[in-house]
Amino acid sequence: MTATTGAYRAAYEASAANPEAFWMNAAEAIDWITDPTSALDDSGAPVYRWFPGAELNTCFNAVDRHVLAGRGDQTAVIYDSAMTGVKDRFTYSELLDEVKAFAGVLVDQGVTKGDRVIIYLPMIPQAIIAMLACARIGAVHSVVFGGFAANELAVRIDDATPTVLVTASGGLEPGRTVEYLPMVAEALSLSKGSIHTVIVKERRNVPGTIKTYNGVNDVTWLDWDDAAAKVTPADCVPVLATDPLYVLYTSGTTGKPKGIMRDNGGHAVALTWSMANIYNIKPGEVMWAASDVGWVVGHSYIVYAPLLAGATTVIYEGKPVGTPDAGAFWRIVDEYKVRALFTAPTALRAIRRVDPELKELARYDVTSMHTLFMAGERLDTETLEWASEGLKIPVVDHWWQTETGWAITANLRGIETLPIKPGSSTVPVPGYKVEVVDGKGNHVAAGEEGNIVIKLPMPPGTLAGLWGRPDGYQKAYLEAFPGYYATGDSGYLDEDGYVFVMGRTDDVINVAGHRLSTGQLEEALAHHPDVAECAVIGVKDELKGQRASGFVTLKAGVDRNHDEICTELVKLVRDKVGPVAAFRDVLVLERLPKTRSGKILRKTMRQIVDGEDFVVPPTIEDISVLEDLTVALVGNPEPMKPA
Repeated sequence: MTATTGAYRAAYEASAANPEAFWMNAAEAIDWITDPTSALDDSGAPVYRWFPGAELNTCFNAVDRHVLAGRGDQTAVIYDSAMTGVKDRFTYSELLDEVKAFAGVLVDQGVTKGDRVIIYLPMIPQAIIAMLACARIGAVHSVVFGGFAANELAVRIDDATPTVLVTASGGLEPGRTVEYLPMVAEALSLSKGSIHTVIVKERRNVPGTIKTYNGVNDVTWLDWDDAAAKVTPADCVPVLATDPLYVLYTSGTTGKPKGIMRDNGGHAVALTWSMANIYNIKPGEVMWAASDVGWVVGHSYIVYAPLLAGATTVIYEGKPVGTPDAGAFWRIVDEYKVRALFTAPTALRAIRRVDPELKELARYDVTSMHTLFMAGERLDTETLEWASEGLKIPVVDHWWQTETGWAITANLRGIETLPIKPGSSTVPVPGYKVEVVDGKGNHVAAGEEGNIVIKLPMPPGTLAGLWGRPDGYQKAYLEAFPGYYATGDSGYLDEDGYVFVMGRTDDVINVAGHRLSTGQLEEALAHHPDVAECAVIGVKDELKGQRASGFVTLKAGVDRNHDEICTELVKLVRDKVGPVAAFRDVLVLERLPKTRSGKILRKTMRQIVDGEDFVVPPTIEDISVLEDLTVALVGNPEPMKPA
């Protein structure tokens, strides 16, 4: 373990030596209906469950208890739409009233404990309200990112078999409006018919009303506001700690999405613990996760964790740049006195590309912010240093997955701030026993790259299984390295116990027998002063098996010959990584193809370069970027459509 001898090490060793006592102590922060008598149930190992036999209600813990404690007038949710100019606030009392009413709407539609509800909403307060309303009555919500194609929505409907779908007339993107109702109607026609009611929040800024669709597909279409005005508010329903709270779909290797299932008890305990110990956020303080409720970050740190902790959360409908400028994030921090901001490296790189000197930052007072947390993709050194120097606060990279639901590694600001090492997401969070092994499961030496695994059992809050696939969890994550959860990421531990995540295991490039991580090569490219963003993929090579190919975008205002820049980049990689990289291919692009959550589509890029058949990911942010890349690489002008 790390050489640190302070508070972090004491907490980590306590969690490792006696996880039962550690997590029972953490569980005291939750209001239980039936108190837990033990923390860990290992009777189904290697699948473990947390707080067996205990009962609670997650919505009660997130909303009701704060009102009952006399804090009903505190702001719970801040809504800021850069797309419409609308701003709003909900106190805990107001949020409670909204949630109770919408829970009553769901009850009126026959939704009971254990039933599934699909939530297909943009970044508006109703997304939070709908999720909490499901939790209130013991229903299982499955949020689908607003704007997903009809086929993708239909696939998730058929897998979760919900009875009710909650949506809005549409969402807003810079320069375009995304109408949801036509996509919902198409998805219903493609699905097997489990949905009997669609509830629609109509937005003045988006065309389309339920009048057009009522009765379509033999489904009842209800107006949110009308329905909520007529119901009896619903009370909280007790659920077991091991009962599912939600199902969130993530990409599957077979092309079929995997429904990550999260339980109620472990989730509430872990997220509450994380707010105090990782993010150092206290009741009444403002935390802003600049993500989307359709992703796991939105579930954990827009909706549940801040409210469980009695803090204030921000739901933002906008972008880091272009709504209206590169100062959008700093405006939010200033206006709402945000204490901690959580975003993805790609958002910072977008700001840096447009405003490398951080001139927009000077317009705002961001002294309320004590930490900038990063996750979603590897944080490169250049971006880390740029943000640290500009903001003059700790910029903390931390690593986690949809499956874990909260951080695996972090610099725990609420326990002890450790020295930051560029390229590292710092150290394992208490509860996570992170190790690195080779392909045969043998441990590797410090500094040697391998497969990152987590020794079982994992802590509370991590996935409880895959929806509808009883053996799916074990087959997908536990069989590769018995006794461990396989993260699918490669990297290494240094001599101090710091974790360096270098990329997905399928992003490791094998050049003439030498294993090179894409993260290592991207780190070198990012050091070039003209580069805003970069991606490296491994492409087929008849002689070496694979060769590294780089793609870069340039900072705003760079007007140099691209060939000269590419020559400098090749030299930079060879100087920093060595000739073994055999690096010679670089292409300058206007934009990199990304998902809506900001992840670069490296696998799709590799398939295009190698001439393989590929499916356009439904999560893609802008299809035209992928079309431009395809034309540049293989001269294929055919228009693309998401799966």
